[in-house]
Amino acid sequence: MFGVFKRRKLPAGRRPSLGADERVVAWAGATGDDVVVVTNHGVWLPGAAEPLGWHEIHKATWSGRQLSVTAAREVPVGDDAYAVMEDRPPIVVTLLDPDRVPEQVRVRVNKSIAHTSHHPLEEITGVKGGVRVVGRRVPGVNGLRWTVRYDEGVDPAAPGVAEHTAELVAWAKSGVGVVG
Repeated sequence: MFGVFKRRKLPAGRRPSLGADERVVAWAGATGDDVVVVTNHGVWLPGAAEPLGWHEIHKATWSGRQLSVTAAREVPVGDDAYAVMEDRPPIVVTLLDPDRVPEQVRVRVNKSIAHTSHHPLEEITGVKGGVRVVGRRVPGVNGLRWTVRYDEGVDPAAPGVAEHTAELVAWAKSGVGVVG
């Protein structure tokens, strides 16, 4: 009767080196004797030296056996008010026994997003396309991390784009009650 409430235990040899306030919330066996480990801070994928933080994941999809995670990387632009992001290649892992991993990845990525809004740029800058402004929660950090992602084909260096983007980020910050 009590076995119903028993949690699966991650084998000690498969446990990644966790931070002081980091804890395992789900895990799943993957192909090749690998594991995917979900913590309150992020997801440890096979072969990774460190986890992907929830705030770093742009998109995650589940197809019934395969978990696909697309992380973002920062593009250097030199603005302190926000970071410009672009996608890394997706990482696809086949889960043999997914358990709660897909659900926890979805929930935790979504919970990291405090604000998201998309804005067309053409009317103000003459540039076709738009920009998505996102405020994300980062574990262990007060406040939000502000990022932008330009639509495909938008040149962030085009006249007026950086200035208008800074205004949009400032507007978004004021709408969620965040200063700085």
